[in-house]
Amino acid sequence: MTEALAPGITTVDLLRRAEDLVPVLASRAQETECLRRIPDETVLDLRQSGLIRIANPETFGGYGLDYDTVLEVVAMLGRGCGSTAWCYSVWASHNWLVGMYPMQAQEDYFASSADVLSSSSFGPAGHYLEFADGGFQLAGRWSFSSGADAADWAMIAANHPEQGPGLCLVPRSEYRIEDNWFVSGLKGTGSKDLVIESPTLVPPHRFLAYARMVAGDTPGGQIHGRATYHVSMYTVLSYTLVWPLIGMADGALRDFEQRLSSRSTITGQSLAESPSIQVLLAESAIEVASAYALARQDLAFLLDRGRRVEPLTDLEIARTRANQAYVARLAVRGTNRLFEVSGGHGLFETVAIQRFHRDVNAGSHQGALTWHTNAEEYARRRLALLTT
Repeated sequence: MTEALAPGITTVDLLRRAEDLVPVLASRAQETECLRRIPDETVLDLRQSGLIRIANPETFGGYGLDYDTVLEVVAMLGRGCGSTAWCYSVWASHNWLVGMYPMQAQEDYFASSADVLSSSSFGPAGHYLEFADGGFQLAGRWSFSSGADAADWAMIAANHPEQGPGLCLVPRSEYRIEDNWFVSGLKGTGSKDLVIESPTLVPPHRFLAYARMVAGDTPGGQIHGRATYHVSMYTVLSYTLVWPLIGMADGALRDFEQRLSSRSTITGQSLAESPSIQVLLAESAIEVASAYALARQDLAFLLDRGRRVEPLTDLEIARTRANQAYVARLAVRGTNRLFEVSGGHGLFETVAIQRFHRDVNAGSHQGALTWHTNAEEYARRRLALLTT
């Protein structure tokens, strides 16, 4: 038994392990981009550190901690490499989601290891399950499957003929990966297409409807006592996308500060002594701190509701989703401001801030973080209260 598997692990222990990995991930960040996937050495580090299994149900190697610990680790890793933080966040979120499935599906999924990984694609449009002996037949193509190269399984969206849209658990042997991830940001996530050409069989227990996840009423949630299994999946899952961005913005801030002392103007004045630079730095630092604070505040609220098994109102769901999109905006603004005053030296591939700049902007393009859509819905919910 390694140290990573020892009992009694705390959030502090795990954050310390994540912090130890930050310089390692930073040293591999350029290689990660060149590979367009997470290096095997990094995947091994994440497994050996015990970080992969934080989100697992205790029955399958989890530590009895909830998803808030995962997200703090995500932000810590994001200081070193945005792509790694993104994929780790995705992998951990899937191990959390699997805990909502019927126990037989959980046993299938975790049979090989407590450190199992899966990628996903959540868009069900155009994908339909067809009844077959022993379950359902599934075929098609799905995009943006982050971390696919290292995954043992995939969570693939499709429309159930009776239950509506949901996620199918499909083992790696049943699909192929199409290498089409040639992008400007988050290059190392390897968010490639998944293809099932000949229909594969999906047993009934390996499908879970979105409706049950959104309602916080799932087969696994009735087995495991974790608070986040009793709140709407949509309010929690978007944090998987938000917290890597916070970590990237934090990494950009730290990189900018570190390089500032060695930079000067053409007149020889230290940039660190420039009042205008100091004001810009302060604004970005406050935006990063605000992003952390708002995300933690809302997550604590959701966990409290989950512990009390008290449903969220439509207004509370809309507010949470809008706040998540706003946190993404804070991370982007804080990073962009620092990149804009980084000068020509900030463009070199060996300089971290240009990568953070590209990665945080790429991550913010995720549909769930679209500001205007979420803000409009939140405002509508608020205004509706005035007419009732």
